[in-house]
Amino acid sequence: MNQERIREILAKIENVTVAVYGDFCRDAYWMLDPKGSEVSEETGLHARAVARHYYSLGGASNVVANLAALKPKKIRVIGVIGDDIFGRELRRQFDKLGIDTTHLVVQRENFDTVAFGKPYLEETEEPRIDFGFFNKRSAATDRALLDGIRHALETADAMIANQQVPGSITNLSFIDEANKLFRQFSDKAVLLDSRHFGDKFQHIHRKTNDREAARLNGVQVGREEVIPLDDVRQYAQNLYRQFDRPVFLTRGARGLLAVDGQGVHEVPGIQLLKKLDPVGAGDTVTSALALCLGAGVPPAEAAEFANFAAAVTVQKLFQTGTANGAEILEVARDPDFIYRPELAEDRRKARYVPGTEIEVCEESWQSDISSLKSSKSTLHTSNSLIRHAVFDNDGTISTLRQGWEQIMAPVMLKAVLGDRYQTADDRLYEKVRRRVLDYIDQSTGIQTLVQMEALVGIVREFGLVPPEKVLDRFGYKKLYNDALMEMVNERIARLQRGQLDVSDFTVKGSVAFAKALRERGVTLYLASGTDHADVVAESQALGYAGLFNGGIYGATGDIDNCSKKMVLDRIMAENNLSGPELAVFGDGPVELRECRKRDGIAIGVASDEIRRHGLNPQKRARLVKAGAHLIVPDFSQASELLGLLFGA
Repeated sequence: MNQERIREILAKIENVTVAVYGDFCRDAYWMLDPKGSEVSEETGLHARAVARHYYSLGGASNVVANLAALKPKKIRVIGVIGDDIFGRELRRQFDKLGIDTTHLVVQRENFDTVAFGKPYLEETEEPRIDFGFFNKRSAATDRALLDGIRHALETADAMIANQQVPGSITNLSFIDEANKLFRQFSDKAVLLDSRHFGDKFQHIHRKTNDREAARLNGVQVGREEVIPLDDVRQYAQNLYRQFDRPVFLTRGARGLLAVDGQGVHEVPGIQLLKKLDPVGAGDTVTSALALCLGAGVPPAEAAEFANFAAAVTVQKLFQTGTANGAEILEVARDPDFIYRPELAEDRRKARYVPGTEIEVCEESWQSDISSLKSSKSTLHTSNSLIRHAVFDNDGTISTLRQGWEQIMAPVMLKAVLGDRYQTADDRLYEKVRRRVLDYIDQSTGIQTLVQMEALVGIVREFGLVPPEKVLDRFGYKKLYNDALMEMVNERIARLQRGQLDVSDFTVKGSVAFAKALRERGVTLYLASGTDHADVVAESQALGYAGLFNGGIYGATGDIDNCSKKMVLDRIMAENNLSGPELAVFGDGPVELRECRKRDGIAIGVASDEIRRHGLNPQKRARLVKAGAHLIVPDFSQASELLGLLFGA
């Protein structure tokens, strides 16, 4: 989905009237600080001091907030609150958002506004404190709600039915009456998101997650159990056949599925490098889907739009966030999709070229090439279209920088912990260490300066270093580069002294493979996130700089004009290339993702840099998710790989 189409959808949404029936809740965040606590004189118990507290809309209320962020024509709410402080504050916030609360019922007896108290200690959520879980809706309340639903179905373009709180529907006859209305207005787009009554509602579209879908299919799954994609597809298709309405199934970081009369539409997850908080992302999806449906957007496109909206929300910490149009456009401008996560996480699913260690991750890659080749048959007599090839340097050819992660990690740890590096307790140290290692793992292949820019953000995120002592990206890069180059220069010195040779610092068969491509007339490029001068010096020291007749590219300090993305765009534009005429070889996710965005052939090199041959399983998983068409552990089977790429 391109930017133009997203703008069209946003414009259509501005004319949509939408209604929400549901469990309207409040989220209360209490940030605890043990330093301010004391022992109560009256009880002798240790009190818990709240350093900061803030409140946001939760449950169906957060759906309303997400709707409002996308600026539809009108929003109506249908629900019940108590005559209490949470209910009054909820109505005040709705009024501030311009929400029509005509059908928001106040039940003064046997009903408390649902609220979720969320204490946080050192950014970790403690057990919740829940209000309103013993409510009993009266018959009069139910009648008023049904009147509100009828009015919504008569006047709105779309309606959401959102049920998340246990026991929020205490009279099941209410569902029967609602179903009669949904049948009467069966042409209306009604989207259900129900945690406890998903099988009871009829004549509506469904939004559910993979676990709820399994339960609706009579299958019980554990909280940590991974549901295979084939099963997820089957669950969604069964629900579509059972209820004869489109089904939307969310899969967390793995994206969404949509099922309608046109079939199953899969929307991949989006790779995000920031710290994430998935709370409220489901509400974002629900609101985006409903507005799209109300605007006449087909289910497959609605799922794509909602996926981008959720990618905005999960980046907002300690809040049930929302996504506005500008934010959706930004996250959709250049997204990094997650390809085939099931294959990445389970090597048993791997399929290989017979008799080789060459893994074929995307079966369709050769047919895609064939279709393009047929249109260029007069220009290409070879079985391949490849005219240009880009190689990553570190880990793909050179291993001079093997172990860079073990140097970057302590630099980042010390930067984040500051003066507490030696004294931090195990809990804090492990929390920072995990955050740093996760980021390094995800950012492999991007410019060092970009990684250091992210480090500045992580330092500020933890807030352990006084603002005046936080370095900029160049300062942190110098600390890292000084430590790294000490190791690299020592290795080059040993090479020059003859104590080690080129084979000790190159991935097996990589140089010979590059030569074979040159002999076939392929123009070669070397691209790295390492500083340009260092890439040139190291490739010269290892003797292969001259192979890259297309040029050697490295970081120059200008993030926007020397990235691998810019290199690929330049190569394709200057040489008028179409997709598979370009091949990219790399051991990092960045270059492979950028290759896939341009329809090139992405070959992952899951190299074990210590042995310089054989498979690194962690790299393999990253490269599959990055979109590799093929994965090799090294270039020891160069003839087989060349045969696959160019034909026997």
